[in-house]
Amino acid sequence: MLTKRPRGTNDFLPEDTAKWQYIEKLLREICRQFGYAELRTPIFEETALFLRGVGDTTDIVQKEMYTFEDTGGRSLTLRPENTASAVRAYVENKLFAGQQPVRLFYMGPMFRYERPQAGRFRQFHQFGVECFGPASPAADAEVIALAWEFYRRLGLKNLELNLNSVGCPNCRPAYRQALQDFLRPHLLELCPTCQERFEKNPLRILDCKNPQCQQFLQGAPTTLDALCDECHEHFEAVQSYLHAAAIPYRLNTKLVRGLDYYTNTAFEILLSDIGAQSAVCGGGRYNGLVEELGGKATPGVGFALGMERVFSALTAQKLALPEQPGLDVFVAVLDKQAQTMAFQLACNLRQSGLAAGYDTMERSLKAQFKYADSQRAAYTLLVGGEELTRDSVVLRDMQSSEQTEQSINEIVAILKEKLAK
Repeated sequence: MLTKRPRGTNDFLPEDTAKWQYIEKLLREICRQFGYAELRTPIFEETALFLRGVGDTTDIVQKEMYTFEDTGGRSLTLRPENTASAVRAYVENKLFAGQQPVRLFYMGPMFRYERPQAGRFRQFHQFGVECFGPASPAADAEVIALAWEFYRRLGLKNLELNLNSVGCPNCRPAYRQALQDFLRPHLLELCPTCQERFEKNPLRILDCKNPQCQQFLQGAPTTLDALCDECHEHFEAVQSYLHAAAIPYRLNTKLVRGLDYYTNTAFEILLSDIGAQSAVCGGGRYNGLVEELGGKATPGVGFALGMERVFSALTAQKLALPEQPGLDVFVAVLDKQAQTMAFQLACNLRQSGLAAGYDTMERSLKAQFKYADSQRAAYTLLVGGEELTRDSVVLRDMQSSEQTEQSINEIVAILKEKLAK
């Protein structure tokens, strides 16, 4: 019986991975321009990292983590997100001792046990950035600008940046109490999840998608109503920086994000074209997380975006990525006597930096031409026949079908010159 891939995962075939490589290259280039360097962390971490870092009241920790015990009795978890891992790496490797700020980016697979649906998978891929050190609102605006620039370069339209401030440990308790007082008369009418959140994390009720819960939130106090002077000043400054960068946004007072570590700025970038899972990017500031995970108090801000949702957005808006280049040259064999010479020539072409294909299937010349076309080869070299006795090969331009006889000793230079044009 055929063994199939696990539910909620995907195979990415060569035609898919070429697109992934294009997106990854674009992200790396943007990060280079913004001064962000790549960080790679383990795919699994000690479970305690996510319990402390993500928060034990979140859906991720309560319902979605892939946790297992290794043979040494240690509890380990496949990473459900990467900010906690980035903070752990920042502290453990003493990056705080170097020049600040520390600007990092990452990309790779994450794992959550969710109900698979459009835009949600159990193994999914994230790109994200983290900026450690600055408390300045300019850092908040910078990470938003990086995400916005990525979508701009892709050509995506109808993007909406939602912005909010969730306050700080000084002003949030008063808001928490005000929200609980407002909702208490309707507590038993809230959905079971929100009833559970009422005492543990009432801010998450704002994010509930249940229509009845949203009805009871009409007229509720907002986080912006409760901001202390310092948080209010910070949020106003973030908005002024976004205005300076000509990045449009919408204030969304119900935006709190799904992770416990956020303070001050919280944001999401939405795209309605891709259906219910419309958030293509989300992030914010987390000034207490480094200290929570064992480091010195250090401000931080970042975001993560789902790579699969990028492709869903491109498909929804019918945007095609640039086609990746094909082979520079395909080496076709005319007869059996020429096989070794053709193989040697293909190796020489590759060593000189050219993308060279070679027929390992021992097919007919017609079939070899067909294969060269499928690989989008710019040129084909015909090796064998009487040309071989003259130490030459036939060079065929696959677009014009023009053929010329060329010296084997000069063919590398000739191909490079033609390809350069």
